[in-house]
Amino acid sequence: MESIKRNILLNPGPSTTTDTVKYAQVVPDICPREKEFGSLMKSLREDLVKIVHGDQDKYTSVLFCGSGTINIDVCINSLLPEGKKVLVINNGAYSTRAVEICQYYNIPHIDLQFPIDEQPDLAVVEETFKKNPDIGLVHTTHNETGTGILNPIREIGAIAHKYGATFTVDTTSTYAMRPIDIEKDNVDFCMASAQKGLMAFTGLSFVVGN
Repeated sequence: MESIKRNILLNPGPSTTTDTVKYAQVVPDICPREKEFGSLMKSLREDLVKIVHGDQDKYTSVLFCGSGTINIDVCINSLLPEGKKVLVINNGAYSTRAVEICQYYNIPHIDLQFPIDEQPDLAVVEETFKKNPDIGLVHTTHNETGTGILNPIREIGAIAHKYGATFTVDTTSTYAMRPIDIEKDNVDFCMASAQKGLMAFTGLSFVVGN
């Protein structure tokens, strides 16, 4: 087996894949209607749930062809109940992306901004809920790539659930890299893309959810 020329990728995000990962894709074609394909997909989806310690009876994963941004788009569009608004806890570029998605779709939302070099103030988060009983979905980023700030998702999720809201977290920069327990961390839906912590090829993203 020949080794493959390796490029050094200097942009953040895509990891360089090993030869074993590259060659794992060189297989006979599989028809998507055959049970071999279904079995492969089922195994992959179950493994994605295991990485965040999810109970297979409570949680599942859904795969999407696209970058990590498609996950934020899908969650915000799919999970907001009618007549409710989104609360984006925003302290960085990727939380801002969720705000932009709300703006593009004219989805009612609150852009709760905090300094990019600080964790969100939990007292301010809870006060926002008290003033806005129509919040139905809370979104934040676990680790903001630009600054490395790690947000307290377990505490934010506890507040969200206290007020009956669904909690979605962009875990693109932490999935398979930092410990995540989807249930104990009070996360309803988390998301990532294949080329990050899994060190696979770009173009496949996924959401793990209840």
